Amino acid sequence: MNKNVQGHIFALTANILWGLMAPIGKSALMEFSALSVTTFRMVGAAACFWLLSAFCKYEHVDHRDMLKIFFASLFALVFNQGVYIFGLSMTSPIDASIVTTTLPIVTMIIAAIYLKEPITNLKVLGIFVGAMGALTLILSSQTAGSGNGSIIGDLLCLVAQISFSIYLTVFKGLSQKYSPITLNKWMFIYASMCYIPFSYQDVAGIQWAEVSTAAYVQIGYVVIGGSFLAYIFIMTAQRLLRPTVVSMYNYMQPIVASIAAIIMGLGVFGWEKGIAVALVFLGVYIVTKSKSKADFEKEGKEV
Repeated sequence: MNKNVQGHIFALTANILWGLMAPIGKSALMEFSALSVTTFRMVGAAACFWLLSAFCKYEHVDHRDMLKIFFASLFALVFNQGVYIFGLSMTSPIDASIVTTTLPIVTMIIAAIYLKEPITNLKVLGIFVGAMGALTLILSSQTAGSGNGSIIGDLLCLVAQISFSIYLTVFKGLSQKYSPITLNKWMFIYASMCYIPFSYQDVAGIQWAEVSTAAYVQIGYVVIGGSFLAYIFIMTAQRLLRPTVVSMYNYMQPIVASIAAIIMGLGVFGWEKGIAVALVFLGVYIVTKSKSKADFEKEGKEV
């Protein structure tokens, strides 16, 4: 299979897994604090990656890259997923979904500054079309009872998007140098070390006998689906695709959340959703067809 196609499949799969995080994570927050959920996620995923690495070929990490991996963990995990969970606990899923549509825009700007990736008319058009699709879907799903957003919560969700944009661009070199398993086992360990000192009392105070079976299942998904598998897939995609293309798949998350609601009988598939899905995929296609820095260099043009 073509590596470019593989990259798209991995990016799509990761964002499908993350798309289910909003409803599942929000439910888990009814029985656990945001700090506890984040700690379960970091520690649980770290354990999974270290266990998996025991069955993989050993990969030496240059000691000079360890500091880079630590900062990568801050932007990809601590400031991204951790801050997002706090934002989600304070705002509505609708508001959180709307804020996530800023990721491709922020990524395009950071990639232009740091990687010198050109901001072409085609790339801007693709991001705009995709954003319109995502927003159409989100707003068509909004109900009268969902207006319980919070400015602070929304800002935290925005910080999470900016953080992940920095990770996709500034630390792209690490994903080219090391395997996703090696990177993730160190990144999640570092992230766990950052959270455990602050979350120890929260976790120690949990009345485990009172936790429902559903909550255990939800936390299991957050750890395995939304962290372990999703980060393997997104880092593999990062090796194969440009940062802006990877970030475009972020628009799949509200689509997945909407489909989940339909399957659960909490929504219906109308023409607005059909148009929204078509716009998102069209936007991804347009961005994919836009010229990269390498394309301009081949043509001998200035970026």
